[in-house]
Amino acid sequence: MSTRTSPRPRASLGIKLAAALAVVVIVLVGTWASGGLVTNDFGVAMTLTAAWMVLAGVGCALIAWRNRNLRVPVLGAYLLTAALLGGYLGRSTFLDDEVSENVVQVTPGVPAGDGAGSERAQNTLLGRGRFEPVAHAADGVATTIRPSDGANVLTLTSFEVDNGPDLRVYLVAGPARDESEIQDFKDLGPLKGNKGDQQYELPGDLDLDRYSTVVIWCRAFSVSFARAPLS
Repeated sequence: MSTRTSPRPRASLGIKLAAALAVVVIVLVGTWASGGLVTNDFGVAMTLTAAWMVLAGVGCALIAWRNRNLRVPVLGAYLLTAALLGGYLGRSTFLDDEVSENVVQVTPGVPAGDGAGSERAQNTLLGRGRFEPVAHAADGVATTIRPSDGANVLTLTSFEVDNGPDLRVYLVAGPARDESEIQDFKDLGPLKGNKGDQQYELPGDLDLDRYSTVVIWCRAFSVSFARAPLS
């Protein structure tokens, strides 16, 4: 007398969506942890990220093998997330973003021509420093300027640094010689381009005597790419 095994119940749409969402969250959190929390070395962080993606892929494959009803949502969510992450990291690491903004220049006083010997308003130099590498090659000049009208600005000129994911421009209190010295900082926003002249508006109440080092910071992997001490 033969016995027939009853088929496994089909997973509901809600369970499939929950499984797909769980895969996306786990892959993203694992990428963030392996790349940004474990180490401050960019090369090691990228290696750990790649290892995590392989491990996550193996885990998803095992789930799909053991439960056919979840095969499509689990594998589909993993492949889509891996493709988007790979494209983002590859695009921001291997391709340059070049900008060419018309930045504020430091200007000497110019006679107003009214015979009174007065001078027109001028853009005043506040601080200047040349970029030097920390974790990546960099070159160019960072300058803080008080314009004749408007808010203080930071300009990056003849600037070039290796590209990377989620690069930010920080003004840091202290020399910022490595990642351990980047504790007190002001975030000026995303780096507009890893090459070319560019300008950033400074908060009106920013103490430039305290926040005196410009840092190009990779927020995704917690790595300092380059710094420019201002003097």
